[in-house]
Amino acid sequence: MTSNEQSFNEYEAIEQALKSYIASAKTGDASGYRQDWYDHTRVVGCLDGRFYNITRDETIKFAEQLGGSHDVKSRIAYIDYQGNAAVVRLESLNWGGVRYTDFFILSKAEGEWKVSGKVFDAHDRN
Repeated sequence: MTSNEQSFNEYEAIEQALKSYIASAKTGDASGYRQDWYDHTRVVGCLDGRFYNITRDETIKFAEQLGGSHDVKSRIAYIDYQGNAAVVRLESLNWGGVRYTDFFILSKAEGEWKVSGKVFDAHDRN
């Protein structure tokens, strides 16, 4: 495999690590986070004046309580990586009536990319 092919494949693998998160916005099922996020993952941000600094499992509970939003739109705005470290900016519109910008930190261990942390902005709901 050439270095160009390997680099291209890394972007696809990083995107794959966010598939369960993106799908949960539509379905309300956040159980995939357990596979795609490390146990130590933290989520930090502010929504409706409340500051959140929560664990992966608390995030799963929060997302499932929020439920799915069938008309949510999400897109990856950018991915940057070097070696085994990556950052992804994800834009979502109308997840529970909110526009979010999420910044994910991912790390690759044993050949697999996983989410290590997330910081979010809830735009006009801060």
